[in-house]
Amino acid sequence: PYYIDLNQNLYLQVYLHSSDPNLVVFVEACMASPDPHDFSTLTYNILENGCGDSSYATYSFPDSHFARFTFNAFEFISRHPLVYLQCELVVCRLRDYSSRCYQGCISRSKRHTSP
Repeated sequence: PYYIDLNQNLYLQVYLHSSDPNLVVFVEACMASPDPHDFSTLTYNILENGCGDSSYATYSFPDSHFARFTFNAFEFISRHPLVYLQCELVVCRLRDYSSRCYQGCISRSKRHTSP
């Protein structure tokens, strides 16, 4: 576990372990859940379709095998002291500008959800 205070920035890094220099990694989605085994019932999307919430920021890195990002720590309903993260990554060919890695944030219209 990694402990931080509420509203403090949490910095994350992913690394693609590959000797192929022609690959890049892209963070497609990240969600939080109070249950490490259930990322469908009670979740919060930090990043979806490459688009982050208002506290999300990404950092470019010269080595394309790295993806670095940050977001503010938040309270996941006061009765849940722990938050677990699950992220989806995409691996693409370097300079394949038609690939998902080079499209960045793909915003979609928001849908109304029932309570």
